[in-house]
Amino acid sequence: MDLGIQGKKALVCASSQGLGYACALALAQEGCEVIINGRDMPKLQRAAEALRRETDARVTPVQTDIATEAGRAALLAACPAPDILVNNNAGPPPGQLADWDHAAWIGALESNLLAATFLIQASLPGMRERRFGRIVNITSAMVKSPHAAMGLSTAARAALTALCKALSREAIVDNVTINNLLPERFDTPRQAFMASRLMQEEGIPRDEARRKITDTLPAKRFGDPAEFGAACAFLCSAKSGFMTGQNLQLDGGAYCGLV
Repeated sequence: MDLGIQGKKALVCASSQGLGYACALALAQEGCEVIINGRDMPKLQRAAEALRRETDARVTPVQTDIATEAGRAALLAACPAPDILVNNNAGPPPGQLADWDHAAWIGALESNLLAATFLIQASLPGMRERRFGRIVNITSAMVKSPHAAMGLSTAARAALTALCKALSREAIVDNVTINNLLPERFDTPRQAFMASRLMQEEGIPRDEARRKITDTLPAKRFGDPAEFGAACAFLCSAKSGFMTGQNLQLDGGAYCGLV
């Protein structure tokens, strides 16, 4: 299927690895010019080289922290008029309510609510004026299935979800859509971290920790990042213009609810 986005400019945040990289790769494969972002320049350069090698796409790496005003300004200077914006950022660590002080809450809100909000604020008017725009926020399954240990992530990302639902109803008239992807248990460095945490807590080897995690899913396996990237590319496509304000779960069947 031709997704109709060849030549579009795609700004993909936190994309030197994991799900962000998978989205950048899928968009580059569709012929987009891709601007990728990360804080570690050597890792970012390796990601850019891999994308160019695999797709022949034009790839611009931008080293910056999008949780800061200066970082967002640098990213937007490299791509002032994106056609596609994929918001992503590392999630806060799990913990307990008693552990989270004021600084922890501010950090979570800066990284997982305000970074995306201000990038949307900067990009949305131009998208509406050009009458094409696709905004995809990579949030978390915790938005719809909250767990106490993931309270920082749940709170920040649920707030972003609510804001974007409201904005999506206004922007759709100008062919600009805003949707969210809610991942759970993809085989990424984040899951490697979670497996390591379980290894330490229970004193078990890595293979057993990974199996215990995948056994919580009906699919009984981790998700392939390429599956996630493909879903993102469709939401960013010219074919998805009647779909907005949605929360698409990619979770191996984990969610038990109807809506």
